[in-house]
Amino acid sequence: MLKGERTMMMKKEKITAAQQDMLFQTLRDRFEKNRGRHEGMEWAKVQAKLEANAEKVWSLYQMEETGGEPDVTGFDGEAGDYLFVDCATESPKGRRSVCYDQKALEARKKNKPESSAVEMAAAMGIELLTEEQYRELQTLGEFDRKTSSWVRTPEPIRQLGGALFCDCRYKTVFVYHNGADSYYAARGFRGLLRV
Repeated sequence: MLKGERTMMMKKEKITAAQQDMLFQTLRDRFEKNRGRHEGMEWAKVQAKLEANAEKVWSLYQMEETGGEPDVTGFDGEAGDYLFVDCATESPKGRRSVCYDQKALEARKKNKPESSAVEMAAAMGIELLTEEQYRELQTLGEFDRKTSSWVRTPEPIRQLGGALFCDCRYKTVFVYHNGADSYYAARGFRGLLRV
């Protein structure tokens, strides 16, 4: 992906019928291949919810296009929402080398990254995972064994200039801190979309 391409991609708000069909096929194949992530759920019901909400389909398309490999990981019975989370083995390639948020991006004097995790997630219509959601994801497989992912940072930490990120090493989830303005080629972010 070329510099600036991520930003341009997110300005579109519709996908074509062919893109939607291909996305649904990809999502259905992933759903069927990874039944352990969503036991007892039926793809037909998930697709019906998607078909009723074009904006959510657009967000899922952004998740897929940036390398997130989104899949259903739960159902919120109270809200009636299916939960899609980025299930790529490593932090999504199209969302790496970003600092934590816009405030951190603006604070950098030189060598600024192209974007920030919080702003990219908002532009895609998704939420950054919390530490708890990240830990739940790790119960469904092995993720971020070579990369790391920013997670939603509590405001008191952020006010002091820090931000949190997680990874999984030695079959253990680790939570770390860094300056919110830092960015690395191996650190991106994972998102959650409610449909």
